Amino acid sequence: MQSKPALLMGLSALLLTSAAPVPLVAQRTVVPPRDDYSPVRCRVGQPEYNYAPMPVVPQPRRGSTKVDKSADSIVVTGSLAKRGERRRAEAIPSYAPPSPPAPPPPVMAAPMSTAANGGYAPPYGSKQNTERYDGKAVASIQSVAAAPVSTFSVDVDTGSYANVRRFLSDGGTPPPDAVRTEEMINYFRYDYPRPSDRTQPFSVTTDVAKTPWNPATRLLRIGLRGYDVSTNDRPRANLVFLVDVSGSMNEADKLPLVKSALTTLANRLRPDDRVSIVVYAGNAGIVLEPTSDKRYVKAALDCLQAGGSTAGGAGIKLAYDTARANFVRGGINRIFLATDGDFNVGISDNKTLEEMVKAQRDDGITLTTLGFGQGNYNEAMMEKIADVGNGNYAYIDSEREAEKVLDDELSATMVTIARDVKVQVEFNPAAVKEYRLIGYENRALAEEDFNNDAVDAGDMGAGHQVTALYEIVPANGAGWLPDRRYPANARPNRPASVGANELAFVKLRYKLPEGGASRLISRPIPASLMVSAAYPSGDMAFVTAVAAFGQKLRGDKYLGSYRYADIQRLAGSPNGYWRQEFVRLTGMAGGRGAAD
Repeated sequence: MQSKPALLMGLSALLLTSAAPVPLVAQRTVVPPRDDYSPVRCRVGQPEYNYAPMPVVPQPRRGSTKVDKSADSIVVTGSLAKRGERRRAEAIPSYAPPSPPAPPPPVMAAPMSTAANGGYAPPYGSKQNTERYDGKAVASIQSVAAAPVSTFSVDVDTGSYANVRRFLSDGGTPPPDAVRTEEMINYFRYDYPRPSDRTQPFSVTTDVAKTPWNPATRLLRIGLRGYDVSTNDRPRANLVFLVDVSGSMNEADKLPLVKSALTTLANRLRPDDRVSIVVYAGNAGIVLEPTSDKRYVKAALDCLQAGGSTAGGAGIKLAYDTARANFVRGGINRIFLATDGDFNVGISDNKTLEEMVKAQRDDGITLTTLGFGQGNYNEAMMEKIADVGNGNYAYIDSEREAEKVLDDELSATMVTIARDVKVQVEFNPAAVKEYRLIGYENRALAEEDFNNDAVDAGDMGAGHQVTALYEIVPANGAGWLPDRRYPANARPNRPASVGANELAFVKLRYKLPEGGASRLISRPIPASLMVSAAYPSGDMAFVTAVAAFGQKLRGDKYLGSYRYADIQRLAGSPNGYWRQEFVRLTGMAGGRGAAD
C-alpha cells in the first residue's frame, strides 16, 4: 500500500501531464486550417532553439502529391498537428527535423531595454554598449569653378530617423555618427505630383527658397516621386522572413517586436503569395516551408524563442537558397532580415557579409533589413547590406513604426519600379558660385559613374519619394570659400554662352526593373527661381526644418547660430501624427543639453 506522500506525488504528476501545454511566447491563439498538413517546422520544449539546416528544393509541379512517412516525429506548436498523424504535402515536400540534441546550458537572458520596460541599458559610448555606426563627416563646400558637377545615388532608407527617435525618446542624444540627414528627410512624404504615366516611373520637382539660417544662400530642392501600386495590382510575392533567434534577441524590444512586425506583414499577404521563415542562432534552419496561409505564418512566428549564439552569415545563405528554390519569375522575390545585427559566430565581418550579399543580388532577390533593439545594435552592417542587396533599411522601435513600414508603405518596400537611380546636377557658374549637398555623404558617386551602367545605385519602390537639398551661393554672393591668390585659379568672371538663363541642369539615370540599358531624364532649372525665392513655407518649410534638425544633430558648423527652437518654429504646427511627433522631438533635443 502506497504512503500518503506517494499518492499525492502521483496525483500531482497526473494533473501536470493532463494539463494543457504551457504557451510559449505567443500571446494569441492561432486556429489552423482544417486539413492534416502543416508546413510549420518548430521544435518546442528546449531551452535553446538549435535548428539544423533542412533541405531546400524547388517546389514540385502543381498537382503532384507526396506522403511524408517520417512526419510522426515532427513536433509543432499549438494544435497544428497531433503525434501519430501523417501529413500530406500537397504543394511542397515535408521534412522532419533531426532528433533534438542534448539540451545546452541555460542561456542567460540579456537585460531588457529602457525603451521596452523602463529598465537599465548602458549608455552609448560606455564599454557595455557595443552599438556600431559608420558615420561620415559633414560634406564640405564645393566651388562651382573647381567642381561644377555633383553626382549621387538615391537613398530610400528611413532607419536613421527612427533610431534617432529612439535615442531621444529614451532620454538621450543620438551620436552624430547615427544621423544621416537624407534618411531623416526621406522619412516623410511631401506634396510631389504623381507621374503622369508609367513610361517614366517617377515625377521630378524642383524649387528654390531662401535659407533660414543664412540669408546669403539659397536652398535648391529636387524631389522624386514614384508611381503607386496597390496590393491587388502588384506582382505575386515570394518572401523569406529571416529571423534572428539568438540570445541577444531575448529582450522585449527585439524578438517579441519582430514577431508582431512580421505578423503585420503577413496580414497583407495575397492568396497567391508565398512566405517561408528561416531562423538562425547557433546555426540556421527552416521553421516554415513556403505557404500562403496566414495562420501558418502566424503559428510559426508564435513558436519562436531566443537563445544561443548568432550565426548570421549561415542564416543569410540559407535565406537566399530558400528564396532561390521558390523563385517567382516576373514576381517579387525578397528577403526580410529582422535582427539587432550582432553576428558573433561564423561570418561576422561587415565587409565579408557585404560581399556575400553582393554576390547574390544579380539573381533578382532583394534584401530588406529591419533593425531592432539597442545596446548591441550594429546599424553599420544593417544599412550597408541593405544597400548592396538592392533593398532598403528600416529601424523598428515600436508597433506603430512596424505598421508604417510593413503595412502603410508595404508596396514601396516590396515593389521595385526603378533600379540604379542616380542624380547628377551641373551648376551654371554664371548663376551659382558655391554649393553643398545636405546629406548623402555615403551615397556620393564619381562624376564618371553617372553614365556607367555597371555602377550600382539605389532602387526606388512604388510610391517611394526621394528628396535632395542643396545649399547654394549666388554668383554675386560672398560665399564660404576664400578668394584664390593666382588669377588662373580664380573663378571665371564671364557670362556663360550656353544656358545663360539656367541655374543648373539636372539629369536622372535609371533602369527599368526588368533590366536593360539605363534611361535618362534631364531638365534645366530656371535661374529666375533664385531671383524670386522667398523664405520657405508649407511643405518646403517642413523639409527644411527636418534637414536643419539632422544637420544640427550632426554638429554642422554651417548652420551657425540656428537653434532647435528655430527649427521647431520653422516646422510650425503641421497636421498628421508623424509630423507632429517631429515637432515634439525637436523640443526634446533642445531641452536636454544637445548642442544648441
